[in-house]
Amino acid sequence: MDGENMEELDNIIVLNNENGEEVKFEFLDLVDLDDEQYVVLLPMAEDEDEDEEGEVVILKLEDTDEDSDEESYVSVDDEEVLMKVFNIFKEKFKDDFNFVDED
Repeated sequence: MDGENMEELDNIIVLNNENGEEVKFEFLDLVDLDDEQYVVLLPMAEDEDEDEEGEVVILKLEDTDEDSDEESYVSVDDEEVLMKVFNIFKEKFKDDFNFVDED
């Protein structure tokens, strides 16, 4: 993605899902854990009127190539890692977001 396009979108990231469809996410945070970096993203509702309860998506950041500015994001299957990253995010933004615990 070129820099101009990224600046227009500001904190919006467009990724392709498993069906090849573009999905927009709001970038919320970058979390460092055990020498790895994880992005915390909030899926954006297609319809502005939808008031969805947002579940964040956590993806691991991987550099694809040192010569390239592109980054790739991979899903995280380890529930323990996901919870650690989410807890760091929650602690950092506890005053900014209203978190709902689903127990």
